[in-house]
Amino acid sequence: MDDPLIFYPLFLAATFAAALVAGLSGFAFALIAAAVAVWKLRRALDWQRLWPLVLGAAIGVPAGVAILDWADQRQMQTGVGIFLVLYSIYSLARPTLAPIRAGGAPLDAGVGVLNGVLGGATGFAGIVVVIWCGLRGWPRDVQRTVFQPVGVATFALAALWLGAKGAVALDTVTLFLVGLPVLLAGTWLGLKLYGTLDEAGFRRIVLVLLLASGAVLVVQALLR
Repeated sequence: MDDPLIFYPLFLAATFAAALVAGLSGFAFALIAAAVAVWKLRRALDWQRLWPLVLGAAIGVPAGVAILDWADQRQMQTGVGIFLVLYSIYSLARPTLAPIRAGGAPLDAGVGVLNGVLGGATGFAGIVVVIWCGLRGWPRDVQRTVFQPVGVATFALAALWLGAKGAVALDTVTLFLVGLPVLLAGTWLGLKLYGTLDEAGFRRIVLVLLLASGAVLVVQALLR
């Protein structure tokens, strides 16, 4: 924050953009933006689909936070980024495969654990569930009512664990309060635009965002 005249406008613009994406695709997983979107979709929530993933996340998050004490952050960031890039390119280039029907709640819970570990260790609190919902072949509305609540729960759990470790600084709380109005506005606009997407368009947007996230992770790791 050396130059507030530059930092704050950039921060607010980035916050608005992230919230817009969260509202549009459900993918960005900023905690408050996603929570607002989940509230809008609350009547469509299917707890039979949600509970295994949330339970798994509750198990995985503490392990992910513990990994922060010894893992090489650059290697972890690079690995996740490369996986996202390769998965997204492959998925964009191929026709949709037959959905995975087997496994039921136990397999979903395992996916939830992996999602929790990744969320606790990297802050990407919903990427694994986003991919899994696509592999399950659920319609776009069903996907959002699964991966957004799971993302919110995983984010909240990770924040609690990190807060308990003293990893949340006062600057973080200040920026949260400053950006909150812009975040809510971006989420609202994204939710309005969501209604214009069909199934194919929603799938492409999610995959492109996964690709962009992976590319950014790899570039950031290389620049460290």
